[in-house]
Amino acid sequence: MPVLPGAEPIDLTGGPVGVLLSHGFTGTTQSMRPWAEHLAAVGLTVAAPRLPGHGTRWQDMNATRFSDWYAEIERAFDDVRGRCDTVFAMGLSMGGTLVLRLAEERGDQVAGLVLVNASVSTERKDARFAPLLSKVLPSLPGVGSDIKKEGVTELAYDRVPLKAFASLQAAWPVVRKDLHRITCPVLAYRSRVDHVVEPLSGRLLLEGCAGGTIEERILEDSYHVATLDNDAPTIFAGSVDFVRTHAPAAA
Repeated sequence: MPVLPGAEPIDLTGGPVGVLLSHGFTGTTQSMRPWAEHLAAVGLTVAAPRLPGHGTRWQDMNATRFSDWYAEIERAFDDVRGRCDTVFAMGLSMGGTLVLRLAEERGDQVAGLVLVNASVSTERKDARFAPLLSKVLPSLPGVGSDIKKEGVTELAYDRVPLKAFASLQAAWPVVRKDLHRITCPVLAYRSRVDHVVEPLSGRLLLEGCAGGTIEERILEDSYHVATLDNDAPTIFAGSVDFVRTHAPAAA
């Protein structure tokens, strides 16, 4: 299927400090573009891949799994590493889950993480039935475009592919179990009101990374897709400051 306009991969060449950005579940790089352009404007090299199954039609996602999305993140990360001396990883929602896994697996190759409403669990009681439901039901209503700012829409699927969601759900315990392996600094943004990822994920993230360096900042004026919402400038400026703090070359 053709890629939806606005869902194309992002690659912005800059200096020797790079940033890998990851969009979220059923979303696209459209939710990353303003962030990517802000980072590139201060001289960073920025890449945001289109995750497999995303940005075409929701049916395509049901043929992909967490391992496919993670493999694309690793590929893009290695590409940026080949061009840069220092690389950070940042992600929204499931994009946060993916870059957490990257930091767990790749150790000091990751200079730091910036997370926006990262998901590592859910409080929804019906989620436990996703693996069974996926055998008879291909999808449920979508979760995209949870944005407080009027007139802004996320380019995302209007359905949640259940086989794909069951794969994400199965990955959460693996990521949570290894949070203690993360040694790089972590800046975690969390929206006070989020209709997609509950506060539980934020609590588990803080507990799991307690042995490392993690800072949580609350977003008071945005919903889930905060990179397109009212607090986006706060996230963008904070991520630049974070990079400059932990990679002096970026200053």
